[in-house]
Amino acid sequence: MFSKEDYDDWKICMQAHLAALDDEMWVVITEGPLKIMKSNQAFAISNGEPQFLEKSRHEYTSEDKKKANLDNVARDILYKTLDKDKNMFSKIKTCATAKDIWEKLTQICEGSDETKECWGSGSARRRGSGRT
Repeated sequence: MFSKEDYDDWKICMQAHLAALDDEMWVVITEGPLKIMKSNQAFAISNGEPQFLEKSRHEYTSEDKKKANLDNVARDILYKTLDKDKNMFSKIKTCATAKDIWEKLTQICEGSDETKECWGSGSARRRGSGRT
């Protein structure tokens, strides 16, 4: 279960768990929902490489459907790890994707880059302020 105090350990375990479920699950967390693509031979670019277009849902194979659903699976897993922490859940419940949830949790538990930078600068100033 999720605990803000144990966030670093939770994060490592969750990364391993999600990657173990599907190789592309971590891609969903870091890059967002997968787009299911097909090659479009009719419009090849100048070097002869095919151009890719997103498939429509009616073109999905069963494997495509599984891959397209990975964001839902990841969101479900993340929600379930937060079910005991109603305060934290209330902060992420409006996130649209698993990537959004992950980034929000990281921001809450680790702080943003700006927050880290400010804390680092502030603590350096405080340490240095007592010296002559």
